[in-house]
Amino acid sequence: MPHVVIYTRRTCSYCIRAKQLLERKGVSYQEIGIDGRPELHAEMIRKAAGGTTVPQIWIGDTHVGGCDDLHALERAGRLDALLKD
Repeated sequence: MPHVVIYTRRTCSYCIRAKQLLERKGVSYQEIGIDGRPELHAEMIRKAAGGTTVPQIWIGDTHVGGCDDLHALERAGRLDALLKD
């Protein structure tokens, strides 16, 4: 299973929903909290090619985007394949 990274904020409901989906699927992930850490927020924006909202999610080298993007992959039946690469 590829390494999954998710940048989050503590009180972000979208972050919570994205993590819940990953957990339901039995996926372990590295969570990077950006609350009060401007250097990590800047890192996230750079890696996400300008994406400023949280969560920002990567599965392996693939930038998934945010919570809605992750759920769209699941609805389309494409998330499991991405998690198996």
